Amino acid sequence: MNLFEKHKETIETAIKALHERTFFAHYPEHPKAYAEDADTKGREAYVARLGKNFDLLLQSGETWLGDEESPYTQEALGIKYPASDEETLIAHAKKGADAWRKASPEVRVGILLESLDRFQSRFFENAYATMHTTGQGYMMAFQASGPHAADRALEALVAGYEELKRFPAEATWVKPMGKYEIKLKKSWRAVPKGIALIIGCSTFPTWNSLPGLYASLITGNPALVKPHPGAILPIALVVAEIQQVLQENGFDPHICQLAVDSYSSPNTKKLAEHRDVKIIDYTGNSAFGNYLETLHGKSVFTEKTGVNSILIDSTDDVDSMIQNISFSLLLYSGQMCTAPQNYYIPEGGIETKDGHISYGDLIAKLIEAINGLALNPKVGPFVLGAIQNLDTAKRLSDSAKLSGSRVLLESQAIENPMFKNARTATPLLLEVDATQHDLFSQELFGPIAFIIKVKDIHQGLAIATDLGKKYGAMSCGAYTTNQETKEKIMDEMALAGTPVSFNLAGGIYINQTASFSDFHGTGGNPSANASFTNPEYIVKRFTWVGFREPA
Repeated sequence: MNLFEKHKETIETAIKALHERTFFAHYPEHPKAYAEDADTKGREAYVARLGKNFDLLLQSGETWLGDEESPYTQEALGIKYPASDEETLIAHAKKGADAWRKASPEVRVGILLESLDRFQSRFFENAYATMHTTGQGYMMAFQASGPHAADRALEALVAGYEELKRFPAEATWVKPMGKYEIKLKKSWRAVPKGIALIIGCSTFPTWNSLPGLYASLITGNPALVKPHPGAILPIALVVAEIQQVLQENGFDPHICQLAVDSYSSPNTKKLAEHRDVKIIDYTGNSAFGNYLETLHGKSVFTEKTGVNSILIDSTDDVDSMIQNISFSLLLYSGQMCTAPQNYYIPEGGIETKDGHISYGDLIAKLIEAINGLALNPKVGPFVLGAIQNLDTAKRLSDSAKLSGSRVLLESQAIENPMFKNARTATPLLLEVDATQHDLFSQELFGPIAFIIKVKDIHQGLAIATDLGKKYGAMSCGAYTTNQETKEKIMDEMALAGTPVSFNLAGGIYINQTASFSDFHGTGGNPSANASFTNPEYIVKRFTWVGFREPA
């Protein structure tokens, strides 16, 4: 049985889910769905890699590089990866490019889906790799970097396969001309753009990278995966599996390569500007993303910084609302592109099913909920995780001194019972007036939140939509029991290209997006020019070229 036939049922089920937009998860997100000893083996595999050369890749290098440091131990991982200059990487990518582009969509989708299934066997090893490079808590590291990332990759993979199959490969074209007819034989090829460059980030090295990687590979493009120097191991494990399956099926493993660099000697700009790199996927700060978008002759997909909002108008359950938005702020210490930063609260308070609650009482409830989670030794350390890098820690310290703001809740380090040297920080809560746009109109990445006192929800909505249009936003949360207000928020935020989550409570949070259902990013505001996963995310990676001749 070939790999396409092996995975055909999964492909068909995933395509169906892509259209229906209901719940679908091919890779189980709960650790208990896997073998009883899978966690132990995964941890042992991770530990065994420390201080050694990473030997799973089917690529060589002129030197070995590795700068990773654990935010939990604040010690170097000591893992080294094969590194080559950009010309060598490009040359190796070209070697297998022709064979890969000429392979049928069925061959490519089978190979790539097989690599995801192989990656599944490394979910636990990848969880520990993610923990000790990004600072994510264990459960998030397992889910986001493993099953959720693989599902997002599968989503892009089947979306790509479907686009490649949208039109027939050939047809006979007949045009009646009265007493005679013109008959042409026509055929079409989906031609890949060229070498793809996937530029990873330090906080979500697989979740943010796999969709672009698999979208480019399924459409026939060889790929260079350029991880962040501080978070290489998680994505290296994926690249290793892709290379192995490629080689087993007669393709050059260099069709997918790891392109590592170091803090002291970065190679991203050299690769991005190379004439043979035609596709770029990027997650990171806006300045570099904006530069990438200016590069001529390349299809560039970016996810950059944005300012996410919470709008509070009214609620049926104030305690559930407070718990939900508090957890959203704490989750991974706010180091998520979808984490809320600006909380717009009416100065006159809000209405609840139990009556009116004042602005001051609402703030008191929020502070109590944040402290209740963050300072609980059984909850706080595992929800907060660790601060990935020192820049975020410095930003947190500097923000506490912002002139014109009032500190409602100071950030503090907490003890992690498993890692005494973990770099931790509870949220910083700052109060500002609605007129102080210069303080809250930029993303302050990390556990930093602004309480913005507004006249009413409509003033808050106006500010939030304006910031979304000017600076971007990946998410918005809104709480209202008024249908007219809800419709207005939907309409205004839609024009700002910002998705809205209404009245969330319980086990679903503004930070989270679901594969096969939620579009991650809209491409409708400056925070991202692309979306996981709409057709545009796929079709810009290849072109249709037609051929015709008399039949």
